[in-house]
Amino acid sequence: MNALHDDRPPRGRGAQSTRFLVLYALAAAGGAASYAPFLSILLPLQVNAQWGAEGIRVLSYCAFIGAVAASVSNIVVGWLSDLTGSRRGWIVGGLILSSVLLLSMRFAENMSTLLAMIVVWQIGLNMMLNPLMAMAGDHIPDEQKGMLGGMLALSPAVGALVGALVTIPGFADAGLRATLITAITTLLIVPLLAFGRPVAIPALVTPVAADTASGTLPPLITGHAVRRMWLSRLLIQIGEATMFAFLLMWFISLDHTLTESFTARLFTVVLFAAVPLAMAVGQWSDRAGKPFMPLVVLSGIAACGMLTIALSTTSTGGAIGYVIFGLSAGVFLALHSGQTLRILPRPQTRGRDLGLFNLTNTVPSLIMPWLTLALVPLFGFGTLFMILAGLCAIACVLLATIRGKATA
Repeated sequence: MNALHDDRPPRGRGAQSTRFLVLYALAAAGGAASYAPFLSILLPLQVNAQWGAEGIRVLSYCAFIGAVAASVSNIVVGWLSDLTGSRRGWIVGGLILSSVLLLSMRFAENMSTLLAMIVVWQIGLNMMLNPLMAMAGDHIPDEQKGMLGGMLALSPAVGALVGALVTIPGFADAGLRATLITAITTLLIVPLLAFGRPVAIPALVTPVAADTASGTLPPLITGHAVRRMWLSRLLIQIGEATMFAFLLMWFISLDHTLTESFTARLFTVVLFAAVPLAMAVGQWSDRAGKPFMPLVVLSGIAACGMLTIALSTTSTGGAIGYVIFGLSAGVFLALHSGQTLRILPRPQTRGRDLGLFNLTNTVPSLIMPWLTLALVPLFGFGTLFMILAGLCAIACVLLATIRGKATA
């Protein structure tokens, strides 16, 4: 058996209700709405207004400290939610804490205060996000993991939409923007907590022995598979983070007449186009019983898209390359999130293990700036994008060669 065909017996019995799936998808979108507009728009605006020319330095500190706090808190909170056996209480607590900090952030008068508030906000945020993701593993069986991944593609699109909404010129000042974000986040998450009544599937939460050699674990749940899934996501995320941070600068280097509006529209179109595509591909993988084949294909397409970007000399060619990369990488990351829950070895440590997988979301923010600074001044963006294409290709090979019965 290989990564393209999963013939192991189902871990659970029956399917989760459509109602719960929809409520969960909305809550996951609320999670994205809670942080994406703040990190991409509100925080940079606040820093620029308060610190002016020193804003880049302050923002860099915020990004670094925030990534470290997110990495640590996600693992710790996941571990604690495993120990308590409860997800909902942590989600509620995280929602309250992160909302209070977001509403208070604009009152930070110096950098030390702002950094401290960023750390506490990240703790609250991950107190909400980790148990929310673990809840999917607790209730959604393997036979619906593809559909789950497809629905998760809605999250970044909603995050971008909320950011666009709160920044409509003349619509809201800084204080009202934060209030709107917390209100939208709450409206999206609370229905799951109040009305989400999942079908009980005991096999999904039954503790599993740690010894993979005992035969109690399904074949794909091995250290080999877990490591390759982790590393493949990290490699794709490095490319995604780099494009998110430097796409505008690269476009301007090709065509000085382009503005941030062009890049923003391109990002938005790609994010929303990825939603129906991810849902279609995810549902196909469920019906075909081939959960990993889309990941292999999508990472290969992402490599081709990045290669197209690297070879482009015009903004039109670059835009085409980004659409190819952005769509494939966006769908990949959504489906990967769903299938990650399939290969985590033990339900009793699901939250902690998801925290370790969350490092693939935070570590790229620490790697990407140094990689860019080391390459672009000497060799240009083309060399950087060629290396990123290579990383995507490596991710493709890693996924295509997962062995079903590898030793840990």
